[in-house]
Amino acid sequence: MQRNRLINYLPYLIILIAVLSLFTLNGSGTTSQLSYEQLQTTLKNEKIKESQISVGTNVTTVKGIYTNENDKQVVFTSTIPSTSDQIEALIEDLGDAKITIIDSEASNVFLDALMSLIPFILFAGFAFWMINRMNGAGGANNRAFEFSRSRARLEGKIRVRFSDVAGCDEEKQEMAEIIDYLKYPKKFEKMGARIPKGVLLSGHPGTGKTLLAKACAGEANVPFYSISGSDFVEMFVGVGASRVRDMFKKAQQTAPCIIFIDEIDAVGRQRGAGFGGGHDEREQTLNQLLVEMDGMEDNTGIVVIAATNRPDVLDPALLRAGRFDRQITVSLPDRKGREAILQVHARNKHFAKDINLDALAKRTPGFSGADLENVLNEAAILAVRENAEEIDMGHIDEAIDRVMMGPAKVSRTYDEKTKKLVAYHESGHAIVGLFLENAQVVQKVTIIPRGQAGGYNLMTPKEEKMMNTKNDLLASITSYMGGRVAEEMFFDDVTTGAVNDIERATNMAKDMVTLYGMSDLGPIKYNSGSENVFLGRDYNSPNNVSGEVAYEIDQEVRKIVNGCHDKAMEIIRSHSDELERIAAALIEFETLTAEQIQKVVKGEDISGEFTSRKNGTPEPAAA
Repeated sequence: MQRNRLINYLPYLIILIAVLSLFTLNGSGTTSQLSYEQLQTTLKNEKIKESQISVGTNVTTVKGIYTNENDKQVVFTSTIPSTSDQIEALIEDLGDAKITIIDSEASNVFLDALMSLIPFILFAGFAFWMINRMNGAGGANNRAFEFSRSRARLEGKIRVRFSDVAGCDEEKQEMAEIIDYLKYPKKFEKMGARIPKGVLLSGHPGTGKTLLAKACAGEANVPFYSISGSDFVEMFVGVGASRVRDMFKKAQQTAPCIIFIDEIDAVGRQRGAGFGGGHDEREQTLNQLLVEMDGMEDNTGIVVIAATNRPDVLDPALLRAGRFDRQITVSLPDRKGREAILQVHARNKHFAKDINLDALAKRTPGFSGADLENVLNEAAILAVRENAEEIDMGHIDEAIDRVMMGPAKVSRTYDEKTKKLVAYHESGHAIVGLFLENAQVVQKVTIIPRGQAGGYNLMTPKEEKMMNTKNDLLASITSYMGGRVAEEMFFDDVTTGAVNDIERATNMAKDMVTLYGMSDLGPIKYNSGSENVFLGRDYNSPNNVSGEVAYEIDQEVRKIVNGCHDKAMEIIRSHSDELERIAAALIEFETLTAEQIQKVVKGEDISGEFTSRKNGTPEPAAA
């Protein structure tokens, strides 16, 4: 950095030195040039102090100094013929002046040459500076010849370890073999084993695929080349393929090493599909990647790890054995995994003593590792905003709500009718969740607006399952209908607030009929899936549903939704008193936890748990 600064200032430095040298060399800038007659007059009328005489072949140069009538020194110079008579007369006229004889043949030839070269030096320096500026001091123009080189970033010392990756124990066990091979390759060669050339990590966004790849390089202590799939593709055909060749060439020079390609679906999508055919540059890049992975000799010390959340759109040739021959699905963490992830991200944070990470893990089903890290970070930010010394459960509760729904809009005020409508709507969801078997557990109910929602229910499953039953799905649809049914029963009217509930209930019912085979139409798959043309699928995908079957599907979807609607109506009618108590508590306190809801349903007074309001939100009473 310091060297670049010096190079930028070099032209200015050259110009400054040249100007100063001109002043130095032309120190006679104030010297008077006298003619022969003026010289004779000056010698007669002025008393010369010092004089220099340079005798040449034809002329003799005379320089002298005298003091004028204003007591100022005057420097003069003149020339006379180089004859003995003229020189003798000159010496006599100088009188008592200090005379110095200079040999004209011994002049400074280097200095004279330098003075003649100064204009050329200045021009060359200025030209060099301009060319350097045009090239951006090693910028885009200098990189023109590096356009086809690999954009992979080499990271030598990776500090991430497996202890920093939580919630994916099985995935780490699969990657442990890669680490063992990179450390001790002879052990595998002796057994005749071939380590996988490529490992494909697939899963939901935020599950830690990149972190797992870095941890693998950190544990093996090998170089880590990181690149995104989009870094290969350019507007010029052939550039991506050249970058692939250069990347593998560099990797061979630093083997053993790991090449990590993030978002490989950007370059590895299925060839020859999609609207308008394939993309030449992308397909050539993919072809070169396939060739390079085929050309890798067994156990060369290079392992390619790729990550994507769309493995369904990848080209089959990329996933065959000998290329990405090991596929690892990085799933969303379960409760134990979420607790382990929270412990990792809680290392550098100051929590209150009553914080229970296990309870927090139970309240966050479906959260990825990135989501959990964001929850703790938001909680820390809220604690700093309030100038608190530690993070308490209030901060974490608000952080969960922020991550799921957005910040609370406390400035948005309801009129009394709207507030009552929202309170009864949310109470309808809560009642169905409390009294319907197979329904999820109500954790929190609030009528404080967040995002596009006027209020919401936080509901979590009683226990995490690998798959849902038909009764589980029907219970979920019934819970979605609870808010609309409460509006119908208590206000004899409906609002637009149930739009998201209706959408989710309809989609779930449609999946039950067309995808899961949970209807009278039988175990037949009618849904062709999400065939997006721009994600590597055919534009004219065949429709495998006839008009008659489509009508029957609509009838079954309506039957499921209406049945769940009637079930919600039955539950709310049976527990209308409890619903009204919950709604009244919501109108007064705006937010209720699971424990407070249970007390309200039993008819207990919870007003002592709220002492004041801050920004329209009730605060818990001090313990």
